[in-house]
Amino acid sequence: MSFYFGDMFFGGFTIIFMFFFIFISSMIIYTFVKGIKQNNYNNQQPILSVEAIVIAKRTKVSGHEHTRTSYYVTFEVESKDRIELEVQGIEYGQLIENDKGKLTFQGTRYKGFAREKTF
Repeated sequence: MSFYFGDMFFGGFTIIFMFFFIFISSMIIYTFVKGIKQNNYNNQQPILSVEAIVIAKRTKVSGHEHTRTSYYVTFEVESKDRIELEVQGIEYGQLIENDKGKLTFQGTRYKGFAREKTF
């Protein structure tokens, strides 16, 4: 019975490769299913418009070679509850902390913010 180091190395490599392939595939499927569930949840929620104040803004940069910036705004509604929603970059740039107005959203989906007119 002969034992060849190459058989052990390549056999181990195959097991490690399969483990990572299954792990990465599982993460992709999980993310895909989570997105579909979140989208279905939002679609089932009523569209609400409430008086709100812009409390805070933040960004999140993800990726290494190809980066993506996500923009988030925290609103405080009349009941003093706070809601953080992801917004488009153009909306993020136009909103200022302490802006007051009418927030429209559906579940976790931002629909718009109409600033109060000040004279």
